[in-house]
Amino acid sequence: FIFFNTGLLELSLGKFRNVLLNQTNPVEAVIRNIASNVTVVIFQVHAQQSDVVISFDKNPSVNSSGTGVDKGLVSILRPQQTVCTWYLRSLDASQVLSTAISIPYMEKDPIPGGCNLEFDLEVDPNIYLDYTLVDIHIKFAPANLGYNRGANPPSCDSGTGQNSRWRLRYDVYQYFLPENDLSEMVLMSHIRKMSEVRSIKANGIKMLTLTTDDKTNVYFSSLPGQGVIYNIIVWDPLWNTSAAYIPVHTYACSFADLVDNCSSLSKLSTKVFFTAFAVLGLFTCFFGHRFWKTDLFFMGFIFTAFFFFVFITRVTGLGYDVRLILTAVAGITGGLLLVVSWWRFGSILLCMFIIGLVLGFLFSSTVFFTPLGDYRVFRDDVVFWVTFSSVALMIPVLFVGCPRILNILASGIVGSYAVILAIACYVYTSLAYITLDLLRRVLNDYFSRAYTNVPFQTNDFIILSVWTMLALSGVTVQLRRERSEVPFPPHPYLAWKRERERRSTNVLDPSHHIPPLRERIHNKLLHIKEFFQKEQPAGERTPLLL
Repeated sequence: FIFFNTGLLELSLGKFRNVLLNQTNPVEAVIRNIASNVTVVIFQVHAQQSDVVISFDKNPSVNSSGTGVDKGLVSILRPQQTVCTWYLRSLDASQVLSTAISIPYMEKDPIPGGCNLEFDLEVDPNIYLDYTLVDIHIKFAPANLGYNRGANPPSCDSGTGQNSRWRLRYDVYQYFLPENDLSEMVLMSHIRKMSEVRSIKANGIKMLTLTTDDKTNVYFSSLPGQGVIYNIIVWDPLWNTSAAYIPVHTYACSFADLVDNCSSLSKLSTKVFFTAFAVLGLFTCFFGHRFWKTDLFFMGFIFTAFFFFVFITRVTGLGYDVRLILTAVAGITGGLLLVVSWWRFGSILLCMFIIGLVLGFLFSSTVFFTPLGDYRVFRDDVVFWVTFSSVALMIPVLFVGCPRILNILASGIVGSYAVILAIACYVYTSLAYITLDLLRRVLNDYFSRAYTNVPFQTNDFIILSVWTMLALSGVTVQLRRERSEVPFPPHPYLAWKRERERRSTNVLDPSHHIPPLRERIHNKLLHIKEFFQKEQPAGERTPLLL
């Protein structure tokens, strides 16, 4: 990469230039010798985290400038015009690395943001992005039809026919930066792939198409710490021409925060919780069926903790750490209650239903983690939850006749996924969003409008291989070990009652002659008392009779 930090930046149409900007000395960007068939030039500049100002004049005004990390301006060329000039500077006192490009369009190409009625610029090609920990919201101004130099722009509200802007279509594209890489140079090199129509189509993922009847805003699920670039191509079906808006990027986190910034997203409480959870899950993965009560505790913990966390988040305003501690306590209580219910009542059906439901929820979440989950029909909450619940309930129904197989599958798959969740606390992986997106949909009423596409890169393939290996190994080991054993251990409470009755009726049983517990305790206390008594001297103890 070559950097320019002089006061004058000479540009060529369609060519990127890297430039160092500062607050005190604006950089004048100039394009010369523009061809006569070019009617519009879109100039854009990008920085990673520091806002830059782009304007038509040295002294920026609200209606002639833009401020942000991804900003651009549209220059409508006059007849005979061959030179365009813009001014760049940063809002940060230190130098800011940025990259700039100017893209030409012809008279039949649509003009991005040409029918802007919402934002400050008269023609605004920018995409405006807001994010939370849950979702990302992008919005943009509608485009207009292209026209010749010197002509009046087509009316934006003259009609809705095929000769108006209402024939335009908007394709929304998404592009993921390399995982676990927050460097400026990586962003600068990849944002070039999302700036021009041809490269956007070649590298981006087309998420949806909007018509002029649709609202010009779209929601996506938030991926904190993962760089994502969005752009929109406006297409004129009559002339088969296209133009691109200004690409916008986000990491859904802050570089400036001292705590929970882009480099350290997971809280300490989250790491402790899921690390302990992974240890128990790894044990369950290989020994769950053999240690039946531990397996019950693990599944009961998951079932109770999930619903308790949803409940406490919905009805209270407690902080995250407090909610996580209370969730852990509730999960432990739920796990113990499930163990006690089996010990006292022998409710094997209830236990297997809960185990099957946990596995079913994970399976259903995995199904909706695929591109199937972004189908428009599942935007409807009723359709989504009915389908989701049906898929989840299918697992315990299918395995109702073979509970041992169900339990081994559940302990192997769910236990190994607990390890993946712990890995996600330290290294980014999209596999964590299998269950996280489900939790977001439960907790947020409007998450159904968000597209939940996630990257799947080398890191994810490695962790998916780890999950698969652990699950297959755990299931195989348990199936081989348990094939000659009874399906489930006997009910402990009934076994204890039968043993007590046998001892009380069988006089030949040596255990029948064992004294009651109260008498045994009394004898033991007497034995201890004798131990501490002073030993009497040997010999005659009575006086001689006279």
